[in-house]
Amino acid sequence: MTNNWDSAIQSLSQITIYSNPNNEPVTIQGSSDELRCVGVGTDAAVFQSIHVPAYAFKLYAEDRLSKIEVEREVYRLIGDSDYFSTCYASYKRFLVLSYEEGHTLYDCLLQGIHIPEQAIEDVERARDYVRSVNLNPRDIHLKNILLQNGKAMILDVSEYVKPGNDYRWEHLKKAYDDYYHLIDSKSVPFWLLETIRKWYNHWNKYASSFEDFMKYVLKHTTFKK
Repeated sequence: MTNNWDSAIQSLSQITIYSNPNNEPVTIQGSSDELRCVGVGTDAAVFQSIHVPAYAFKLYAEDRLSKIEVEREVYRLIGDSDYFSTCYASYKRFLVLSYEEGHTLYDCLLQGIHIPEQAIEDVERARDYVRSVNLNPRDIHLKNILLQNGKAMILDVSEYVKPGNDYRWEHLKKAYDDYYHLIDSKSVPFWLLETIRKWYNHWNKYASSFEDFMKYVLKHTTFKK
C-alpha cells in the first residue's frame, strides 16, 4: 500500500540531523530542493515537502532515534485533540505528522504579533487534557506553542512520559501575566530573545526564584515598567 507521503522519503534520506550539547538546537547536514525546514529543536528538525504539504516530517538526530516510538505512543494516547497535531506514522528516522499553519510564540515575539489571552488559556486546557490521559505535560515553551487563528496548538509531546515538573510553562505564563504588556505587539530582537533563553537555562539550574530571574532580566534589558 502506498502512502501519500512516500514521495518525501527519498528527499528525507538526503538529510542527517545531529544533536548539540547544552540543549542547543540540532545541526542539519544535507539538503533537498523538495523540502523546506519549518522548525528546529534540540532533538529533531521538522520539514515540509512541496509535493505533500499537508504533512510535517519530524526528522530526529542520529543519537535521539529512540525517542521516535516514545513520541508515537504519546500521540496515540492523546488521540484526536484540537490542541495537538495528528501523528500518522513512524519510521526509523522520522515521524509523519499533520502540518500545522501558524507562528510559534517565539516568532510572535520576534515579529511583534499579538499573543492573545485565549492562547494561554488553551495551553492550560491542553495540559489538563494531557493529565486526563495519564501523561505529564512538560517542556512547553515559546517554540513549542503555535498560534493558529488566535488559538494555541502544542507541537512537541516527546517529554510527556517523563516524571516531574520542569515549570517551564508556569514560568512562561507568569511572565505573560506580569510582563507581556511591556512588549505586547512590539518586535523583540532575536539576539535579546536568545540572550534571555540562555540566561533562563542557566538560572533554572542555580537560581532561587523566578521573581529573582525576572528582576535580573529587567535590570539588564531595555524592558521597563
